[in-house]
Amino acid sequence: MKVFIVGSGGREHAIAWAVAKSGRAEKIYCAPGNAGIAEYAECVDIGAMEFEKLVTFAKENQVDLTIIGMDDPLVGGVVDAFEAEGLRVFGPRKNAAIIEGSKTFSKDLMKKYHIPTAAYENFDSKEEALAYLETVKFPVVLKADGLALGKGVLICNTMEEAVAGVKTIMEDKKFGDAGNRMVIEEFMTGREVSVLAFCDGKTIKCMTSAQDHKRAGDGDTGLNTGGMGTFSPSPFYTKEVEAFCEKYIYQPTIDAMAAEGRPFTGILFTGLMLTADGPKVLEYNARFGDPEAQVVLPRMKNDILEVMEACIDGRLSEVDLQFEDNAAVCVVLASEGYPVSYEKGFVISGLENFKEKEGYYCFHAGTRQTEKGIVTNGGRVLGVTAKGADLKEARRNAYAATEWVSFENKYKRNDIGKAIDEA
Repeated sequence: MKVFIVGSGGREHAIAWAVAKSGRAEKIYCAPGNAGIAEYAECVDIGAMEFEKLVTFAKENQVDLTIIGMDDPLVGGVVDAFEAEGLRVFGPRKNAAIIEGSKTFSKDLMKKYHIPTAAYENFDSKEEALAYLETVKFPVVLKADGLALGKGVLICNTMEEAVAGVKTIMEDKKFGDAGNRMVIEEFMTGREVSVLAFCDGKTIKCMTSAQDHKRAGDGDTGLNTGGMGTFSPSPFYTKEVEAFCEKYIYQPTIDAMAAEGRPFTGILFTGLMLTADGPKVLEYNARFGDPEAQVVLPRMKNDILEVMEACIDGRLSEVDLQFEDNAAVCVVLASEGYPVSYEKGFVISGLENFKEKEGYYCFHAGTRQTEKGIVTNGGRVLGVTAKGADLKEARRNAYAATEWVSFENKYKRNDIGKAIDEA
């Protein structure tokens, strides 16, 4: 079969790797792709938001299945555009992807269907938000309503920080139109866990757990980023926690979306906070996490294409989703200065060290092929992933592997998975 992947980051590289591993794809295309994805796919110069061009390409090349990796096109309705032309596509439709596209929608959904989450209020104006802040306990969390590359969340410890945060989101529009509306919610404490799941509109099958590290600096300091590393599984996501989430969060979410006339087919990402009062939902995403995909997919035993087709055909209940009894850690190699400002175009050396090394992967997040070779082309450049018998071994392996590659201005956190030592 012919498979078309839409996206250009480490998540899409991991998907392309999994599709190639399947052995069922005689041809893989990716738009726009990157230098790492080009190892498995023919990269096509079409942007992820150029729906008409994407659909035309899929039709002209007789693509059998298109996989949407990114959030922007999903929220924008790319799946609807493909389905309108009778094309098979994996991902939620626009009316379901709103679960990620609007934080006010997802919070209201959870309230209506009694899905545990933090107390909150939604705001359309700066004045209303500032008035509400006079009534709350600190710290609080401010969230831009729309998509903001994982960065539209501000934790404010004081009234002064919160007032500045409201200005940043709603007046200065640091996150663009994502800040036209905002959510103010209570600050929850506990362990964070990410759980990805395949969905077919009525059935949900969860993958192994993971934990992301959002802050730029060691010790969870600095600005929020798209993710500086992750590990899987989370030792804090016990069987008891899993059972609670299946009963009160995952299935109720899928049932709620169906009841709202928004059946969800694709990948549902649930960000959890394991609070003293039990697990609560931090956020939903409508696609694979990045870099969560880079630790979850290498541990999945199933053929990814078979599972995705089962989702599209509404027969996910027939799938026995299985994962290896091991662990994986991903350390992101970024450009110094990310997520604020950074230089691009530095040659990357040592990528060949990952060739045919069992249990080691180098997923490209921001790279480009040039006459000089493969160069840096983003804030997050590479996701170095390694497996191990347990989390501590996987962490040692991943950090050792980060030394196999080098480029000017290379930066990484040194404490990815440090929480493992406290488990």
